[in-house]
Amino acid sequence: MTAEPTHWPLADGRDLFFFSLPEHPPAPVPDRRPLPERTDQRSELRFDRTTGQWVIIAALRQDRTYKPPAEACPLCPGPSGLTSEIPAPDYDVVVFENRFPSLSGAGTAPFVLPPLNDDLSTSAPGHGRCEVICFSSDHTGSFAQLPTAQARLVVDAWRHRTADLMSRPGIAHVFCFENRGEEIGVTLTHPHGQIYGYPFLAPRAAMMLDQARSHRARTGTNLFADLITREIADGQRIVARTDSFTAFVPFAARWPVEVHIYPNRFVHNLTELTEPELDGFAEIYTEILGRFDRMYSTPLPYISALHQYADTDEQREGYFHVELMSIRRSDTKLKFLAGSESAMDAFISDVTPESVAKRLREL
Repeated sequence: MTAEPTHWPLADGRDLFFFSLPEHPPAPVPDRRPLPERTDQRSELRFDRTTGQWVIIAALRQDRTYKPPAEACPLCPGPSGLTSEIPAPDYDVVVFENRFPSLSGAGTAPFVLPPLNDDLSTSAPGHGRCEVICFSSDHTGSFAQLPTAQARLVVDAWRHRTADLMSRPGIAHVFCFENRGEEIGVTLTHPHGQIYGYPFLAPRAAMMLDQARSHRARTGTNLFADLITREIADGQRIVARTDSFTAFVPFAARWPVEVHIYPNRFVHNLTELTEPELDGFAEIYTEILGRFDRMYSTPLPYISALHQYADTDEQREGYFHVELMSIRRSDTKLKFLAGSESAMDAFISDVTPESVAKRLREL
């Protein structure tokens, strides 16, 4: 069991948490940057009547840090307390409140979304929480290169923040994710991810849960568990399998490279995994990312999405899993989400899931 993180305040009052390996206690210094005071400026939620989805309007993010040189990276250690979001000479894993959040204000105050009536312009404050998680102090590293203990520490940090955010009033959905590579749109190359606490159930999660509830009504079984059983029985799309986890390319993969990782036992989120299962998750996760990096001559740009659910009536059918996806369709070509995908959400794949799974197995 990992020790509780060390909490440290940043100059403008934001929270920072140091997650550390046993032999490497943190040594933070005061954050002495002359940061402007945090204001009440927040994002806005607007309800799209044509899709039934909430849209986040976050104009304050226009001023966020954009592709700084390596020597000015705000995620590298800042031993002077004057240069970085992480005022310390070194660190293992850290999580801090995003300085340019899409959602904010989720503390102890209650929050309820407005009722959806006949008003065609329903809006609300952008309640929620956005955090940044740095996987390592090494500016040039990647998740796939993390030592086993370091990868497990990241998993512990994800788990800790999931539990915290799920307990906060007005947070309906917790989403941990990583964008890797400039092709994906990354503006900071230091290995890091993000954690969002939404005040609503995100649209893709809501859609998947609708399908799962319909499946339960028809069959009496869990949709995701049945999918895993089907994939194991078929075998041709399995990439890797252990006693605790199964990684496979989905039958109807949308992306040129797409792998889903499921625990072999039904759980809603990271907080329900046992210590041995957490070890197993860190191992298979880094293994699959390592295969991604060996597919082509350069490391694969990817999105990593941790699908987590609360144990509530609305989300009870949700089965924790990770979806890894990349837009690279060959060594020199990218898959762009153009008219059919972006406008109609009708994906067209240029490769078969079976061929991608075979390639990843061989790696």
